[in-house]
Amino acid sequence: QLQLVESGGGLVQPGGSLRLSCAASGFTLDYYAIGWFRQAPGKEREGVSCISRSGGSTNYADSVKGRFTISRDVAKNMVYLQMNSLKPEDTAVYYCAAGHRCVITTPHRYTYWGQGTQVTVSS
Repeated sequence: QLQLVESGGGLVQPGGSLRLSCAASGFTLDYYAIGWFRQAPGKEREGVSCISRSGGSTNYADSVKGRFTISRDVAKNMVYLQMNSLKPEDTAVYYCAAGHRCVITTPHRYTYWGQGTQVTVSS
């Protein structure tokens, strides 16, 4: 069974950091581009970041540039999203997804999705 599982979410104060992890079972992540998306209550799902199959290309939403960093560890079959300088507006459920291209504007191009992990930024 092909599955993605996110972890690492939680409650953090503004200015704090979290690292989200995306693990795969049943398939190898390095065959896919991996994207991170988020959805806040009452809002549409939005693209946050993605990384190409090779890891040589990344893309970020303007709202997270300079604060978030995506990376992949081929040996561990994992993708990470390091989130620094978190803001209350970063509060959302974060999802990782596997697809064939690193794009963050078209979530429908991603084939496999995890169940999400909650990130709450609040004092």
